[in-house]
Amino acid sequence: MDDSTKNLIQSHIDTNEVCLFMKGTPDTPQCGFSMAISNMLKILDVNYKGINVLESQALREGIKEFSDWPTIPQVYIKGEFVGGCDIVKEMYENGELQKIFELKGINFKRKS
Repeated sequence: MDDSTKNLIQSHIDTNEVCLFMKGTPDTPQCGFSMAISNMLKILDVNYKGINVLESQALREGIKEFSDWPTIPQVYIKGEFVGGCDIVKEMYENGELQKIFELKGINFKRKS
């Protein structure tokens, strides 16, 4: 991966508390897995940045190398790689995702 791609990825991760590298955008996801994570974050009312990896082949391949994770989508919370769809879905369902948001001081909607 070239330096400009690496710097772009790092910049997104550094400037956004919650970062979702996805296929498509939060409003128009281009794959079911990206839509699933986007919907979980919307249900929790989390402010996040969706980065469309389909806009650039370098970005699409670069994020896989950056995280050493083979699939997209990928979630980063406060600079830390959390995982892909299956991991985030499991964390959401068992309450771990909400605990991470709480521990890291990220606003989200708690279940009443």
